[in-house]
Amino acid sequence: MQNTLHMEFSEEERKVLFGLARLAIARELAEGRQLRRETPPPPPGPLHAPLGAFVTLKHGGCLRGCIGSVVGDGPLFRTVERMARAAAFEDPRFPPLRGDEFSEIAMEISVMGPITPCPDAQAVEVGRHGLIVRRGMHSGLLLPQVPVEWRWDRETFLGQTCHKAGLPEDCWREPQTQLFWFEACVLHETEGR
Repeated sequence: MQNTLHMEFSEEERKVLFGLARLAIARELAEGRQLRRETPPPPPGPLHAPLGAFVTLKHGGCLRGCIGSVVGDGPLFRTVERMARAAAFEDPRFPPLRGDEFSEIAMEISVMGPITPCPDAQAVEVGRHGLIVRRGMHSGLLLPQVPVEWRWDRETFLGQTCHKAGLPEDCWREPQTQLFWFEACVLHETEGR
């Protein structure tokens, strides 16, 4: 999958993000919420930018948790810490992560680019764009890597985003449905090791 978002992180910055994410989960497993402590901030730079991020956890190649924030409400490194904890312990689709699973978890961090209205659904590129569908009280989001992993074409991707929102799969064609797109810088834990 080609990453076209003009955002890059150094090897050291990647290690810091994954280290913070793993530490946040490890501390939660060991100490729980009552003793949650903040880690010292990294040196000034891109990790302090107010960017949204999603943290995806996989166990044995299967999704084990994925939670994120589409916009940054604080420095990226703090967002990644919070989203790692949330993906491990608060994703309603899965039971909380157990200590015996932790060492087997593969992690991915998706740093969010700007979210804008999609002017034409036919312009959506699988592997480049993530999608958000909104209609009334319904909303669904799929990251750019999801259709690649599932080998979806554009129409299936659009339909599955509607499905995730709890809407009919063809509702993206209707004018009442809002369609937004974004790009993300997808970091894999094995990169930069």
